[in-house]
Amino acid sequence: MSNVYDYDEIRNLTIGTVESVSPTEIKVLLEIDAPQSVAINTGVPTHFPKINGYVLIPNEQGAIVGVINWIGIEHSSYPKRNGLKDFDLIDLPFPLRKMSITLLGVLKKKRDNTFEIERGVYSFPSVGDNVILPTNSQLLSIVENSDGKIEIGKAPVAGNASIKVNPDKLFGRHLAVLGNTGSGKSCSVAGLIRWSLEEAEKNKKDGMKNLNSRFIILDPNGEYFDSFNDFGANKIKKFRIKLDDAETGFEQLKVPAWMWNSQEWINFSQAAPGAQRPILLQSLVDLKQGGIIQESILVRIKTFLQTRYNLLSSYLSNLPNSEINFPRFSGFTDALEKIILDLSFYSDQLNDGKLKEDLEAFKINISGILEKNRRANREGRQYYVAFSNEDIEKLYINVNSIILNNFSNNNVISEINADTPRQFNLDELIPYLGQLAENEGGNLVQFVQMLSLRMRFLFSDERLHGVVQPKKDITLIEWLNSYIGSNNAENGQITIIDLSLIPSDIIHIVVAVLSRLTFEAIQRYRRINKQELPTVLVLEEAHTFLRDFNNNNSNLCLETFERIAREGRKFGLSMVLSSQRPSELSQTVLSQCNTFLLHRIVNDRDQDLVRRLVPDSLSGLLKELPILPSRKAILVGWAFPIPVLVEMNFLEKEHRPRSNDPSFWDVWTGNSEREIDWDKIANDWQGNITPLNCEIIEKESIPNIPESEEDLPF
Repeated sequence: MSNVYDYDEIRNLTIGTVESVSPTEIKVLLEIDAPQSVAINTGVPTHFPKINGYVLIPNEQGAIVGVINWIGIEHSSYPKRNGLKDFDLIDLPFPLRKMSITLLGVLKKKRDNTFEIERGVYSFPSVGDNVILPTNSQLLSIVENSDGKIEIGKAPVAGNASIKVNPDKLFGRHLAVLGNTGSGKSCSVAGLIRWSLEEAEKNKKDGMKNLNSRFIILDPNGEYFDSFNDFGANKIKKFRIKLDDAETGFEQLKVPAWMWNSQEWINFSQAAPGAQRPILLQSLVDLKQGGIIQESILVRIKTFLQTRYNLLSSYLSNLPNSEINFPRFSGFTDALEKIILDLSFYSDQLNDGKLKEDLEAFKINISGILEKNRRANREGRQYYVAFSNEDIEKLYINVNSIILNNFSNNNVISEINADTPRQFNLDELIPYLGQLAENEGGNLVQFVQMLSLRMRFLFSDERLHGVVQPKKDITLIEWLNSYIGSNNAENGQITIIDLSLIPSDIIHIVVAVLSRLTFEAIQRYRRINKQELPTVLVLEEAHTFLRDFNNNNSNLCLETFERIAREGRKFGLSMVLSSQRPSELSQTVLSQCNTFLLHRIVNDRDQDLVRRLVPDSLSGLLKELPILPSRKAILVGWAFPIPVLVEMNFLEKEHRPRSNDPSFWDVWTGNSEREIDWDKIANDWQGNITPLNCEIIEKESIPNIPESEEDLPF
């Protein structure tokens, strides 16, 4: 491969020489006759010098590419010009133009006489090396991505050359879009999705009806709800909370409680680890395994039989001998006699039926074994001889058969646990908790009452009730087809989930569940099909969910996204994070992002964080962040060969997210009308209940809460 330049080209394009070299910065002394504002020696008029412009330093590999980050004038001795007699002039300070550049990569010439840029520098230049201007074709090669497929904007510093990215690199590794409010951040996110799908539509396989793409947008403010309406209703799925069944244009958001895993239930209910958490998890397991709420007497009999089953199993594994272990043997005989008394007690409380017959038969069986082994001495005192293994095993089998024949719903299904997304009736959970607590006895009932009261309070919110316990339930298969999508057009290419009406104390749980279900579905897809299913999860206002508030709900959400950030790429799940406060985002999540689209960032803390995320050599380029106008951003990372300033493509008003600044002046001056009807808002706010028709709640209907419980965190 030949070098990029010959000597004549270097001579004609030279604008300065290298004055000093360091790993992060190269200082250049400009020639006296270097262009002052416009260079015409490249074949096309080019503005020079200017911040963020590009220059080249020829070397043995081709030419090192540098970006200008500082331009200034320093007063030095008058330069001595070759061939001219300047030695008799008075040596007064002379203004010399200098600039500082940051090295980006190497421009190489290919066999077809085109150019390509390669990130990184093999060898640094030396003092005195020529610094030259790139020609127009070379400038285009610097900013135009050779494998780019989607145009996202133009490069204003390179003659408005097209900036194209490869979606495999843009979405294949996590992307962070950062910028202050009003900088164009939301429009960039919407644009990246729109431009990607529009270009994919042009290049889809012949005969392919619908694109096999998946974008899931978690939208806390409802900004994106109408941004893709022109794609057609068959390609867009919209979900939000329905306040009125008559509302159309979207579907009711459903995240049924039976889909939640154990950690999400614990965070939702704030179940304490001592007593509340184990009984909550046991209730979930039982209900998911098909357990039903039974009469109290049946629950007690079941527990009684299970504990006696365990007792007999223990004695069977270590059969006592009356001569060797008399205390243990004596305890076993006492236990059998107590079992007979308990069987009589429970049998008396049952009506005639199979269970009553089984208990009576079991009692007779135990009595027969005791009678067979009972002896009497000369004084008439009774005692028992050692029981045989056969006797105890008969009792063991007997009690096990009673449990299996009368409590079939309690057969353990090992594959189902508290995390398995199996359907159950949510209305049965709280009564089932009370039943288990009553069965266990002791102080457990008191702890479960507090847990039940907290859960009833949370489930009483009508908005939440429609989400976690919808009137029309949805199966797991239906949920996956609706929210993640399939090959059918009716299941959409873009899923927009409006989270704006979800109560603030539960929104983190809902987001965590939605994200986890998506991740686990994609994970299982790869395990079964041995290939990835590319899916993009877009999180708007990411700082709301990815920072540590020191509460369980937000930590759960953070843990979910940190896991996706670390492992999602392996299974084809990519994240697009959009945030105006990068300094509040999880460092774990940000460190896993390989591409950054940086809009205007003014806050010092946010700027410092961004500088730490990108290479030190780009610090000069990032100094422009506070003054970037709207639509302009710095693209840096895996998706583009070199950092570049890009002016994002224009997005029509009807395609933009609804995040425009309010028009105060037009409203003040009457140019934009605003009708005020607080009655309508108040009725909607209060659930269509006005003070005039509110029913008076009887004092007796309010449960008495002890004073010590008034400050509970719910």
